[in-house]
Amino acid sequence: MRFIHAADLHLDSPLSGLRERAGEQAEKLVGATRRAFEKLVDFAVEESVDLVVIAGDVFDGDWPDHGTGLFFVKMLARLDAAGIPVAMIRGNHDAASVISKRLSWPANVREFSSRSPETWTLPELGVAIHGQSFADRAIPQNLAAGYPDPVPGLFNIGILHTSATGRPGHDTYAPCELRDLVSKRYDYWALGHVHTREVLCEDPHVIFPGNLQGRHVNEPGAKGFTLVTVESGRVRRIEPVAVDVVRWARVAVDVSSASALDETCPLIGRALKAAVDVADGRMLAVRLVLTGASPAHRVLAGDPERLEAECSSLALQAQGDVWIERVEVNTVLPAMAPAPSEGFNDLVQLLHDVRADPDESAAIRDALEQGLGKLPAGARSKSGLDNLSPEQLERILADAEALLLHHLATEPVQS
Repeated sequence: MRFIHAADLHLDSPLSGLRERAGEQAEKLVGATRRAFEKLVDFAVEESVDLVVIAGDVFDGDWPDHGTGLFFVKMLARLDAAGIPVAMIRGNHDAASVISKRLSWPANVREFSSRSPETWTLPELGVAIHGQSFADRAIPQNLAAGYPDPVPGLFNIGILHTSATGRPGHDTYAPCELRDLVSKRYDYWALGHVHTREVLCEDPHVIFPGNLQGRHVNEPGAKGFTLVTVESGRVRRIEPVAVDVVRWARVAVDVSSASALDETCPLIGRALKAAVDVADGRMLAVRLVLTGASPAHRVLAGDPERLEAECSSLALQAQGDVWIERVEVNTVLPAMAPAPSEGFNDLVQLLHDVRADPDESAAIRDALEQGLGKLPAGARSKSGLDNLSPEQLERILADAEALLLHHLATEPVQS
């Protein structure tokens, strides 16, 4: 028997502001979650797998209309036509209380109850599947503790949406210890919720497959499902299968050797080409991070519009489908770097004194906080400025200094 273990499809996950930022490439990004699931279904049908298990968060939240549900039904119907049963639970994003609209699933689908754990036996496959859906978005209790005993003589699979013992970047839902899962004496635990692939145990196998498609730069690398091969009632092989159509990457480029923007371009170009080479032919969404003590710091931080245009130009030349999601300038000036010109020495010293003065910094921080306070909470949180740290303030002040000096140095003198 071979079965697919997938989780966290997040179909039609909204990507805020993407159409405005990504231009003609936006459609590829917006439709990526659907196309990744289509690739899973293609694989299941072409390879004649015996079962598909989905461990929660099929949907990203309530549907704006029935289109999301109809797409999912269409894919389930393809599996039904191929004689492939589907076992699924709901997670925190598509809990029973979250999704207000409803559609009937095809006959091959078993969605597990949110009221209590239950078991679905498939005698023709020699399998017993145990699971429980989320009734609400927040589930603080250990659901695994209430799962039933294994069915003797069958291969027992537990499906659970859980944060386990906790993972960075993931809220705590249905927490449990590994020993809670092992003690159930199931043959395989199909977990969901954590978006990074992780094998917690191999006897029995306890696995997070990760999400099917990365949705932002904090979900980098290959994404997909786990293919499990069972022989004589035991797991013989587990294989990650990548089905993502857009791959996210954070590409760091040390530009210490560059003294001007033009000199950074070959360094950035080579880094993008290397990232394309390991993207397996997928569209690549890149967060470029420029680092190092570079003489080019002032122009990099001081002319972000030209820098982003140059990076986009380099992306077009990288011999792949590359979108620059953002350029972060984390460079600094080398020690004892001269002012842009002799007449700027006093201004450079003044700006340095302002940044070094605690009272001045506090006044600037207060002004920034007032401005940031006018932003919607979600926008501020996504920008990473919901809690302005001393390091963030220092970076803002350094970038402001570079911006000011660059524009003063390049602005034509008015007679």
